[in-house]
Amino acid sequence: MNTPLPPQIGFELIYSFVIIACSLIVYRTTKEMYDLSSYKGIKFFRQAFLFFAVAYFSRYFIQFFLLSLNLNSILEFSPFFIGLISLFVFLYSSSMAIFSLLYSMMWKKWGDSKPRNLLFHALAIVIAAIGLSVRGAEMYLLLNIVILGFVCSVLFVAYKDSKKKKKDNSLFMIYLLLSIFWILNVVDVLLPNFLELFQLIIYLISISLFMVILYKVLRKSGN
Repeated sequence: MNTPLPPQIGFELIYSFVIIACSLIVYRTTKEMYDLSSYKGIKFFRQAFLFFAVAYFSRYFIQFFLLSLNLNSILEFSPFFIGLISLFVFLYSSSMAIFSLLYSMMWKKWGDSKPRNLLFHALAIVIAAIGLSVRGAEMYLLLNIVILGFVCSVLFVAYKDSKKKKKDNSLFMIYLLLSIFWILNVVDVLLPNFLELFQLIIYLISISLFMVILYKVLRKSGN
């Protein structure tokens, strides 16, 4: 007799579907904006949401197997070959999504060059490799704290520059919250019991942030 799947799988599916749909709509909607302007910031912004879509797809895949196999941790799942691939794609894509989002704001300072792009890809691969090889909650948390520190420092510099140039900086807080809650999503996958009590709050705020960004993109594009 088949064991019924946990109800949480359905909840995870809805959550992942909403985030993936928002990300792909943002990616598709900004295509025309980029084609018309060739503005590099839009290029990296679009790239970020493509990576978000891939990351959330692989995230659901991981959560599905964790729940259906009744495993308590990704560490129990990762010895399987398919688990290793899914986890690597998830960690790599999530890192590239955050890096691309930051690059969309800082490309004028950092420059749009192949070596810079390759550096971010290399960093994302290193982060994914660490996630696969290290066993221990402390290292996972330390790694995410380092990433969050990098994100905050870049956003702070970008925010100061926007104030000097009197540009609209309303998105900076959204980007910061998006980065924080994305990292919490990563921790939720790697250490499911660590944030169990706050899982619903994390999901609702994450969805809200993606919906706000989608609304701003649709409004700016005239749709």
